[in-house]
Amino acid sequence: MGLSLCNAQARLGAAMSPIMPPIPELPAYLTLPPEGGDTFGTLRRLPDCWELVDAEPAAAELAKRLFPGSSGRGAGKARFFVNKRLFADLVWFLQRWPMVIEDRPAFLVDYALTCQYVRDRDAFNRAPMAALPGLDFCGELRPFQQEGLAWAMVNERTLIADEMGLGKTIQAIAWLSARDHWPAVIVVPPHLITHWEKVLPVFLKHPEGTKGDPIEVHTIRGRKNYDLPKAHVYLIHYLLLNDWRKPLEALGTHSLVFDEIQELRHGTSQKYSAASALASKSPGVLGLSGTPIYNYGGEIWNVLNIIEYHCLGDWDSFTREWCHGYGNVQVKQPDVLNAHLKREGLMIRRLKKDVLKDLPEKQRAVVELDSDDSYYNKMIGKAVDLAIAAAQTKDNMERGRLELNALTETRRITGLAKAPAVADFMRTMLEAGEPTLLFVYHHDVVDFLVDKLRDFHPRVISGRETQAEKNQALEDFKSGKTNVCLISLRAAAGLDGFQERARVVVFAELDWSPAVHAQAEDRAHRMGQLGSVLCYYLVTRVGTDLDMQEALGLKIAQFLGVMGDEAPTDTDRVLADQASKKHMRQVLNRLTAKHRKLGKAAA
Repeated sequence: MGLSLCNAQARLGAAMSPIMPPIPELPAYLTLPPEGGDTFGTLRRLPDCWELVDAEPAAAELAKRLFPGSSGRGAGKARFFVNKRLFADLVWFLQRWPMVIEDRPAFLVDYALTCQYVRDRDAFNRAPMAALPGLDFCGELRPFQQEGLAWAMVNERTLIADEMGLGKTIQAIAWLSARDHWPAVIVVPPHLITHWEKVLPVFLKHPEGTKGDPIEVHTIRGRKNYDLPKAHVYLIHYLLLNDWRKPLEALGTHSLVFDEIQELRHGTSQKYSAASALASKSPGVLGLSGTPIYNYGGEIWNVLNIIEYHCLGDWDSFTREWCHGYGNVQVKQPDVLNAHLKREGLMIRRLKKDVLKDLPEKQRAVVELDSDDSYYNKMIGKAVDLAIAAAQTKDNMERGRLELNALTETRRITGLAKAPAVADFMRTMLEAGEPTLLFVYHHDVVDFLVDKLRDFHPRVISGRETQAEKNQALEDFKSGKTNVCLISLRAAAGLDGFQERARVVVFAELDWSPAVHAQAEDRAHRMGQLGSVLCYYLVTRVGTDLDMQEALGLKIAQFLGVMGDEAPTDTDRVLADQASKKHMRQVLNRLTAKHRKLGKAAA
């Protein structure tokens, strides 16, 4: 069941906050039923689960409904896995249906660990505590990161959903150090393999006395299985997870980290199945994501179902109780769900405005551009034909496919129609010497903008470059070899280092998901940023932009509610508009000064 937070800190020499809250009383559902009296079956401990045998039908039936994944053929049998959170439900179940408990000493050990866990969790919810990692961690945690570590030590299967730029990677490495159970497996998106390879040896080393050697890290490469060398940490990306499923399960992983766990927000993929199987074998599972949902709140079920199986019930039950009916993905009361996740130790989230008082707020501005209407009207014919064909077909699946293709084509033409105006907007920024991140979606829009901005030596991070080329693009921007980097909207998650120069973020195209925009904005708005970040959304009245803005309104409400964030107020929007106008005046003033200087030099 693992160590309690207090025991773990005593073993690691970690420090708690100096003022400790009083030890809370145990809740009534953890009261042990007295021995003796009527019983309704037998409860026995197996190596990796608990089992009911010879249970009365009502008791067996309730157990199978209460405990996720229960199995057991025949009447009166139920076999189920329980962790510390679920063990509390087992105690509550025994109050209603007392059982003869075989190996009662083992039961009491698990009971004591569960009581300690509930006390620690409830104490943390009332007054956050702090913890320090083990001696092999080489770095310094900020106070809020120490609290994040303490949270993850108390809740061994949890999601750290801090806003982007608050050092979730460092908190995860500190968690591995504090647990001190090896081997560990870290699963990341493909483009973040290099990032983790760089930071792990920096922050995780053997303690003094063993020459401070780095912890041994092995990156798994290729789909073909081979004999894995002995290592402390195995690093793998999501696209290889299914191919390496069995070897990874055989490792006996003690600690499992899923970086950018929103990669698993869809539950029908092979990588999801492999991740679920691997998580079921690991005592500690830590998810990392500042944007665990991209669209509707129901995606959080898939994410948390990896961290702890059926912690929100089965899918049918979740959608009936939390959403607008069976199979629906829109959460009715996102704020209530957020409170439940925090209360149960399933998710912790901190915002930059709350923990980084020295980081200026980012500002957003929507800028309406003129578009090439003649080009749009000329090119939109294909999308219109697809829409007409969709309306005429009787096959539902074919209609859906044609409608999606029509919408995708309209979105592409929208991007191309406003691309000349986007290029003009960007030239204004770049001629003023403003380092800028430019987010795009379609490859042909990227190609157009790269051509129009070629005299500024743009760099590109999209789906067409090798990892080495992407890394070089980041380094060239950081070093000042270029002032503009074009980044694919769906390739932004996890990229770090742009904040050292960029304070302007420009969206040439929109995405359907508010989380994608948040990920993009926070490439610049994160720890290390000294200025106020300005985010420009360039839109046009033709095509899909207006529809996407309208659709984003509902999705933003879902995201903000489930994650516990605050929606922007009218005052925020006014301030953002003022900030953008002030910035544009500064850009124009620098342009004017530059051209005057050139004019004098020519004279």
